[in-house]
Amino acid sequence: MLNDIKNFLLYLKEQKKVSHNTELSYERDLRYFTAYLNQEGIMEWRKVTATAVQSYMIFLEKEGKSAATISRMFAALRAFFYYALCEHIVEEDPTRLIHHPKVEKKQTEIMTEEEIERLLRQPSKRTPKELRDRAILQLLYATDLKVTEIISLKISDLNMTFHYITSRQRKRSIPFDLGVKEALNCYLIEARPQLVKEEGEPYLFLSCLGKPMSRQGVWKLLKAYAREAGISKEITSRTLRYSFEASLNAAN
Repeated sequence: MLNDIKNFLLYLKEQKKVSHNTELSYERDLRYFTAYLNQEGIMEWRKVTATAVQSYMIFLEKEGKSAATISRMFAALRAFFYYALCEHIVEEDPTRLIHHPKVEKKQTEIMTEEEIERLLRQPSKRTPKELRDRAILQLLYATDLKVTEIISLKISDLNMTFHYITSRQRKRSIPFDLGVKEALNCYLIEARPQLVKEEGEPYLFLSCLGKPMSRQGVWKLLKAYAREAGISKEITSRTLRYSFEASLNAAN
């Protein structure tokens, strides 16, 4: 299934000339869908039915994803299955008779792309603390993980080979892109060994004292980097998630 996604992404890049952001958006959404299918015991595209897609939409709602996110993820499925039908990967398009999810209006203030770039660039030094902070900011921005989930992550929750994190709270696998992988790799190799105080420490993100990060610690670093970036908006993890959704929707 992943090979078909890779071929689809190549088709988008070479034939449709989509932007890099759009390509990353489709890859992330299709990996998420594939992870869901595999956990439901569906290992072939031909076995994906309209009922399975509808169940996935309901699953996304229960996960708390916004209507805008569900709409974007559904658009990715529709584009992929149109391609799969043309390439004879499937015999029927399971998204054909499913109504497009309605997009709700969001009141949460979002950041511009330029503000996002400035924020993500702030941890620019290769100190253990800034490499850690860079990985945290990337996760907050590019995944649906909340602060409480991020500080609860353990080393064993990471799968760097297949680019996903196992969320213990949601009991689901959450894929991440190459930008997150690169930030995590730098943190794991260059920073975390210097932060660890006790052998066998299981938690992923550690404070300068070698203790697991706290919610307050993450909020402080988030606000500090926002100030350094000259951003006057109130920045929260929700702001970052909504900003990511908005950038992907704009790219699509």
